[in-house]
Amino acid sequence: MISHPSRHCTVELQALPSRIGQVRRIVSAQLRYWHMDPLIDRAALGVTELLSNVHRHARPDKSCTVELELLVDRLTVSVRDHDPRLPVVADAADAPDAAPLATCGRGLAMVAALSESWGARPDGDNGKVVWFTLPAPSAAHRQPAHAPRRTAEQQPAPRITEVQPAPVAAAAKAPVVAHASAAAPAPARSAVPG
Repeated sequence: MISHPSRHCTVELQALPSRIGQVRRIVSAQLRYWHMDPLIDRAALGVTELLSNVHRHARPDKSCTVELELLVDRLTVSVRDHDPRLPVVADAADAPDAAPLATCGRGLAMVAALSESWGARPDGDNGKVVWFTLPAPSAAHRQPAHAPRRTAEQQPAPRITEVQPAPVAAAAKAPVVAHASAAAPAPARSAVPG
């Protein structure tokens, strides 16, 4: 029996290098919470590449939203930003003089290689969504969920709606906001390594 056909998590942020590491940790913690540990490395790498593209290329601003949606058979990771220009996969044939050890320009090719499918679509007049999917491990391979027993007096833990960075220059940075919905509460604050 499938009790939770869809789970959803959203993180809003400025795509700055310091924030990308935070989002990787949030994605990892959320996938651990959903018992999707086999997807952590690929999902974290893919979201890093998409956020790096927002940081390098998006105009007019770097604000974006990362969404994770876990369906029965697949995880979809998407990044929504405010730049309407759709990304283009760099092709080695188009740039024969490109250095073979270049450190940029291969992010979307990497996302394509690690995912089951990927794509980009316009999002209204002023933005786009770039997404990729990963096949979810079969139910037989998932770790069992262990729900703690609650007494009548115990209340469920509150959901995280905002994760603040370390106090260093906090005033100069926009907050990272995480939202979880559907049947899955967000992981506890201590679940996100600092």
